[in-house]
Amino acid sequence: MSRGETAWDIKPPKLILCQDGNSQPSLTVFCDLDGPIVDVSDRYYTTYKLALEETREYYETKGVFLPIAPLSKAEFWTMKQNRVPDSEIAQRSGLDEGHIEHFRSSVVAIVNQPELLHLDRIQSGVHWALALLHSRGVRLILVTLRPQMEAVQLLQNYGLARLFTCICGTQITDAAYYNYTALKTALLREIVQELGPELEEAWMIGDTEADVLAGHAVGIPTIGVTCGIRSHQKLEELQPTHIHSDLVSSSHYLLSTALRIGA
Repeated sequence: MSRGETAWDIKPPKLILCQDGNSQPSLTVFCDLDGPIVDVSDRYYTTYKLALEETREYYETKGVFLPIAPLSKAEFWTMKQNRVPDSEIAQRSGLDEGHIEHFRSSVVAIVNQPELLHLDRIQSGVHWALALLHSRGVRLILVTLRPQMEAVQLLQNYGLARLFTCICGTQITDAAYYNYTALKTALLREIVQELGPELEEAWMIGDTEADVLAGHAVGIPTIGVTCGIRSHQKLEELQPTHIHSDLVSSSHYLLSTALRIGA
């Protein structure tokens, strides 16, 4: 889905949790949460099926029987990765134009419900990749459109919060789903400005337009990862500095190729 972003022309609330560091790192990695670190595909697919069923039941009470035909998860996720509009996904699932707005409203109402958040999973190799970066003295800063405390709790649950110097999020429940580029840019710019001269070499790792364009806007190189919600082709259109399959390969690149750390 998309929504106008003019509301995010103002500076967002400052939501940064920082740990004290004993030295100034030579490399800072800004990393998105959903995509590089967390696999949200099960939650999004479950939301899609629940919204279809809720829409079917709603119209059935009005005497309208919809020929619902849910897509497979592979079909659904491929469409999401290639930015197929939700309206087209709905139509391919048996809805016509008159039913789509109800379906979309249902998706938004369901997707961030606490009972579905347990469907999110840490991407393969993330523990190893983050621990490796941290062990090499890389400063890790999370920049997410999820509510900040939700992000903190998730990382704490997986024992990852301690690896991050800063965790920056929002106070907006649906910001991550709508993927507000302007808000992500404002969050990243705020941290970059706060670090100021402390920031030497820096990269942004993410999986969407918001991540890559935010990196472009603040003048830092970017890595797009294809394990998230955008395909390789869609990431190429954004012209990130590099494209990798996941956080593991991105970490290898940064440590052994981009900055020759430990070489």
